[in-house]
Amino acid sequence: VQLQASGGGLAQAGGSLRLSCAVFGGTFSRLAMGWFRQVPGKEREFVAAISWSGGSTDYDDSVKGRFTISRDNAKNTVYLQMNSLKSQDTAVYYCAADSVNYSSDFTTNMDFDYDYWGQGTLVTVSS
Repeated sequence: VQLQASGGGLAQAGGSLRLSCAVFGGTFSRLAMGWFRQVPGKEREFVAAISWSGGSTDYDDSVKGRFTISRDNAKNTVYLQMNSLKSQDTAVYYCAADSVNYSSDFTTNMDFDYDYWGQGTLVTVSS
């Protein structure tokens, strides 16, 4: 399974960006997906997750109400719509796939649960 993240870039505070993560190989419709982010010198942190059915989502409190995770199983792609961006959202964003999950509504915010990781895409928010 390979993941390819894209859509990062420079945005102004209050602006929006949409990240995409294309998945190659595996059975995408049975993968729980997540987004994480990392600032240099800090630990990777959870941002959002979505179950393989798309029926369940989870968000870190810092992005709740501003970010939306979604998936298109026909396109093998998961998205992260980021609105009302803040300077503290600046980070490298990683998408991840969890192949060992037990229900169509399973999500996890623990990075060690994810088997596959994308290469990361840089998001820079200027204030």
